[in-house]
Amino acid sequence: MTATIHPSAVVDSKAEIGANVEIGPFCHIGPHAVIRDGAKLLSHVSVQGRTDIGEDCVIHPFSALGSPPQDFKYKGGDVRLVLGPRNILREQVTMHLGTEQGRGETKVGAGGYFMVGAHVGHDCVVGDGVVFANNATLGGEVTVGDYVIMGGLAAIHQKCRVGRYAFIGGTAPVTGDVIPYGMVDNHGWLAGLNLVGLKRRGFKRDLIHDLRAAYRLIFAAEGAFTERLEDASRLFSGRSEVVEIIEFIRAPAARPLCGPEHDH
Repeated sequence: MTATIHPSAVVDSKAEIGANVEIGPFCHIGPHAVIRDGAKLLSHVSVQGRTDIGEDCVIHPFSALGSPPQDFKYKGGDVRLVLGPRNILREQVTMHLGTEQGRGETKVGAGGYFMVGAHVGHDCVVGDGVVFANNATLGGEVTVGDYVIMGGLAAIHQKCRVGRYAFIGGTAPVTGDVIPYGMVDNHGWLAGLNLVGLKRRGFKRDLIHDLRAAYRLIFAAEGAFTERLEDASRLFSGRSEVVEIIEFIRAPAARPLCGPEHDH
């Protein structure tokens, strides 16, 4: 089945439009856009730049994809926005192109849900199955792992990393890297593990028990942090999820680690 394009939509003849695509009233599609099979742009959607929209995405009114990055160093260039399949973007979501000075590409995985006004800045990498509540915002070059949930009005500082399955509380100002499985409170402090999310995702009780024990050891108020990290590495070497946290902490990073309030 060919695409269905409303007469009021402006679609450049050079844009690549897949099968069963629906482009609603007053959409504007630029010449370098790729819109893959089954995607639906409901109305008033802007798609500019080298933007690739994946299969079966649903994009609600007044979303803007592929606009130039909000970076004063940006002077043009062959940069991209790639949006994976089955994402739902509610009203007024914005996702920007990458920059030549950064990764050159902003990349969003599959099956995400981006609520009203959510923003993905230039050169971000966002995993699969994420949920961004209203007005959740990523600065440039942020990395967000699979199944992360961001509360409304939460903001991640540029170049931060957020590990898999983490939960960011509403209005939280996140200025450091958030460990996988971690939970950040509304004030931007690490406040334990995302236990509710882990249970909902089917994590087994014994795994959650080990994660909690490792967390308590790593982020204890007493002793040297490096020594506690070594102890956790030794005690939980057979638990891949704990190893994931430890490797995340040890990895080179542009930002400090987001920690509990007692660490500051």
